[in-house]
Formats: sequence, structure tokens, C-alpha cells
Amino acid sequence: MKNKIKVLLVGNPNVGKSALFNALTGKYVTVSNYPGTTVEYTEGEISYKDYTIKIIDTPGMYSMLPISEEEKVARDLIIKGNPDWIVNVVDAKNLDRMLPLTFQLIDTGIPVILVLNMMDEAKRMGIEIDSVKLSELLGIPVIKAVSIKKEGIKEILNLLISDRGLYRQKSINFDNEIESEIQRLSDIINNNDFKISKRLISIMLLQKDVEFLTLFESEGKNDIINFSDISRRKLEEIFRVSLDYIFALKRQLIAEEITRKVLKKVSIGEESRFINFISGITIHKVWGYPILFFVLYFGLYKFVGEFGAGILVDFIETNIFEENLLPKLIVLIEKTIKNEYLKELLIRDYGIITLGIKYAIAIILPIVTTFFLFFSILEDSGYLPRLAFLLDRIFKKIGLTGKAVIPLVLGFGCDTMATMVTRTLNTKKERIIATILLSLAVPCSAQLGVMLAVLSNNSVLLSIWIFVLIIIFFIVGYFSKFYIKGEKTIFFVEIPPIRIPKLSNIIVKTYTRLVWYFKEVMPLFIYASIFIWIGRITGVFDLFLTIIAFPLQYIGLPYESAKIFLFGFFRRDYGAAGLYDLHKQGVFNNNQLLILSVMLTLFLPCIAQFIMTIKERGLKMGLYIVSFVIVFSVLVGYLLHLIINVILGITL
Repeated sequence: MKNKIKVLLVGNPNVGKSALFNALTGKYVTVSNYPGTTVEYTEGEISYKDYTIKIIDTPGMYSMLPISEEEKVARDLIIKGNPDWIVNVVDAKNLDRMLPLTFQLIDTGIPVILVLNMMDEAKRMGIEIDSVKLSELLGIPVIKAVSIKKEGIKEILNLLISDRGLYRQKSINFDNEIESEIQRLSDIINNNDFKISKRLISIMLLQKDVEFLTLFESEGKNDIINFSDISRRKLEEIFRVSLDYIFALKRQLIAEEITRKVLKKVSIGEESRFINFISGITIHKVWGYPILFFVLYFGLYKFVGEFGAGILVDFIETNIFEENLLPKLIVLIEKTIKNEYLKELLIRDYGIITLGIKYAIAIILPIVTTFFLFFSILEDSGYLPRLAFLLDRIFKKIGLTGKAVIPLVLGFGCDTMATMVTRTLNTKKERIIATILLSLAVPCSAQLGVMLAVLSNNSVLLSIWIFVLIIIFFIVGYFSKFYIKGEKTIFFVEIPPIRIPKLSNIIVKTYTRLVWYFKEVMPLFIYASIFIWIGRITGVFDLFLTIIAFPLQYIGLPYESAKIFLFGFFRRDYGAAGLYDLHKQGVFNNNQLLILSVMLTLFLPCIAQFIMTIKERGLKMGLYIVSFVIVFSVLVGYLLHLIINVILGITL
């Protein structure tokens, strides 16, 4: 039987923990929600020599004193998970900012390995680090690594199976008065329920950490709580500032001192100067926005819209499905199946094959594939954190921080997945606002691709559609900021340098998301076809169409448009694909096409997103959001109808 070792990968966001995890395990493996939360962590097992090594990739954290739910989960995995090793992954380019967390991890008493990741980028920037000297100063092993190239992986694995007692970890020393109170607190802590050092528990108590205070209170150890409270007040009277500030300042000063001793700057080449220049202008308060427009124009409009939703969809739908695959399948099923109900389920207008599979593969798959490729390139290039930094000031106007750019951009791929990702936002208020905006004004890649394909032939329609969505996004966000109660949050983000995306990373990330699409999303197309089939044979489908069509007539829309909204509830992209089909048949004039495009984009989230919204925000809030979206989309459609058809009386 092999010996087992448990390892936690810990570090700030955007330092390459996931890349290191993939390099160590060789693949993406189990993703789980931490018990009692919606925050995910990833774990995998590898066999190395005579050992089975379990590796857990924890959410990003900045401190053992958590602010966000992600940091709480990462800390819980450290203090309750009983790991054999902590692998502290840091960005080698920003060593002075990373070491304060390293000091806190050393204080846990758990053996720590420091991994200086992204060494290739550090060297390009003229940074050299004396890892041997750094190891001596910290009393822990230090490994230089480039995770995406698997450099340093074998050295890490060999350390994980080595004797943990070979290194003597060195805690940093605070002022004598503070060290005295830490020691006095440690002396009265009799048991350690968390398998970590009494020193760290004492420091956390002095910083009024809620979890440790609650634990000791529940165990009736009020003497420890009272002692820590007295010690804290005593120290704050001596230093006249909060202990949080004292601890943070001391760690930062020592981090800078150690960095000066181990880091050497050398001259950089022309290539590095150019990369640094590009890196700077992507977050420039003026030039950053033209670059953003360039990225969105060529990435979303040209690549996803024109190429994915246009060229690829036309080729797959026409050449493969309509001209070759579907005629043969229809003939085969007509010959072999006699039951008319079953044939209607499979090959009629709303059948599993002719609607569900055709839409999922011929129309939606090319669009989500091109979007996932685009998103993977943004991720691997290091542009996403820069986008978050660039938009932080604007997002604060609507009650969000730059961190919200991740789920909102991801929403252009799939709003259901993006709604799940809102759990990474720091406050409940942010999560609610982001969910509302995703449900209302962020079209998924399939819907976006179809809209671009439908409207791209008329620049006026396309411009108005984009303008209306942007205005609605900011108006709804602005008022949500005031009407939704909740605490404000502070935004931190590590800005990695711009890098050339690695093809293997792009392929792996895109492949992983496509696997998710086939497992989680594609079956919904088949279920939707079945629901529509049941609705049609029972008459319920026609009843709903009549109900939906009633208000649409007052907006100047034909009866056929009701099908689009009904389809859209089963899948947002179903409705968009239905609009695409009816547009090809010439059912709508340009005025109706614009109103429909706006309303459909704003309309009720698909059933998958509806379920995810309830799961993430709760039943009551989920129903509030959906009710608001339905009413708001109809009102906007009616307002557009009044302005275009009644007040202005123009034909677009």
C-alpha cells in the first residue's frame, strides 16, 4: 500500500496555481463545492514513486484574515484540512507583495514549500532571484518554476516525498510587547482543534478573527476570549493604531527587506521593453479603452459574430445538416417508424433531431466554440485582470468592482455558467447586481452570435441594438446600486504582464469548456424538444403561445414571434435560433426585427439560468429577478414601438 500525502496549493489570485495544479496532476480533475458554500476547489491524485499525492488547488487568498468567501474557504482548507504540505505559489515578479502571505503560512506550523512561479516572465523583465538565500532567510525550501512549461515540477514532487523535518521554518518577529502577548496567549490555549500552531491562533485572536472567537466561545473558553481582548486593547494603547495595521505593516516591511536581499535587477532586452510598453497601455486610463474596443471588435464581432455565427453556422447548417444529414435521417425514420407521435418527437418541426440536435450542433456549437477560444486567449494572455482593473472605476458607478468583469464577460459565453461564477464576488450586493445584469443585458455567445448574424447586414439596426443594451446595462446597474442594500467592497487584483498565449493552454481550456457544453447544455436542447412535443400534443403549447402573443400585438409584432419567446425560456439560444430561422423566411420587417432583438435579449433567462439563479440567490430573490426581467423587457419593447412606429413613424 502506498504512503499518502495531502498537499494544498495556496497563493494570491493570478499567480498560476491552476497552471501548477495541471502540471502536477497532468489534467483537470474533480471540482467540488466546499461544504456549506458555493465556492469551488479542485483536487486530484497522482502516484509518484511509492506515494499517492492528493493535491488540492485552493481559491485565491491574500491573507489568513479573510474578506471574501473564497478566502474563507481557502483558509478553512488550511486550518481544518490537516494537510501534510502547503505549496505556496507566488508570482516571482512581485515577490515583495507575495511574501506577507508566506509569513502567515509559515506561522501555521505546517511545512511550506515556496514556489517562485512565472520565472520566465521575471527573467524577461530583468529580475533574478537568489532562491538559495531566500530559502535560508525563510527556513523553507524554495523552487523556481514555470508551470506552463512544467519546469520545476519534478523538484516539487521530490520535496513532497522528502523528510518534512529537514527545514526549520522561521517566523518573523514582531515588537517585544506583541511577542510577549502572543506567547502569553499561546500558553493558555490548551488544545488545538485545527492542527495548526498556537502562535497563529494567538495572532488571529488578537486580530479579532470571528471564527476562532466563535469556536472558543462555543467551547466555553471565555477566559481565552477575555485574555485576547485585554491583550489587544493593551497593545493598541501602546502603539495607538490597530493591531491589524501593525501586523500588516511589519510583514510588508520584512517582505521588502528580504526582497532587497535576494532580488537583483539586470538589463532587459528590446522584446521585454516592448511587452512592458504593451502591458502598460492596456490599463492606461485613455489608451486602454481603444484597445478594449479593438479586442471586442475583432474578438466578439468579427471572430465570434461573423466567423462563428456566420460562416461556420452557414456551412454546418446548410452543407452538413440540411443538404446531407437531415434528409437521410428523415427518410430512414419515415421508413422504419410508423407511430406518428414518435415521428413528430424525432423529425417534425420541433423534433429532437430536426430542432434540438440541429440547433445544438449546427447553430449553437460553432458560436460557443469560437467564444470559448476567444475567452481562453484572453485568459492566457493575461488580459482579463487588466480588463478588471481598467473597468473598476466604471463598475463602481453601478455597485460593482472590477472583479465583476470575469462573470460578466463569461456571460457572453454562457449566462448559466456566469451566474455560478458570481459566487466569486466579495459581497452579497455585488452578487445580486451581477446576477440581474446577466439575466437582463448580457446575451450568451449563442444568442449574441445569432443577433450579430441577423443584424450585421444593417448597420443602423445593429448600432441601435448595441446602444440600447449598453444604456439599459448602466441604468439598471446604477439604480440597483441604490435600491439593493449591502456593504461596499474593496477591489484587489494582481496584474500579470501581457504574454503570448500558449496554444496547448488554449486548447485544454477550450476543450474543457466544450466538454461542459456537451455534458450540461446540449442535453437541455433535447429536453426542450421533449417539453415542446408534450406541450404540442396536449395543447398546452398553443395555449401559452396565445397568452404570449396577446401583449405582443400591442407592440406591433406578428403571432410567430410568440414562438421565439416560448422557445427562449427553454434555452435562450433556442429563442435566438428561432429568430434566425424566421428572419431567413422574411417574416419580420426591420422595425419588428429591432424590437424583437432587443426584447429577446432582455427577456426571461432560459430555464437553466433560472434554476441556477434560484440555486445561487435563493428562491425569493430568483423569482424577484425573473419577474423584474419579464416586465422590464416588455416595457422596453413597448417603448421602442412607441418611439419608432408611433412618435417618429420611420421605417429603418
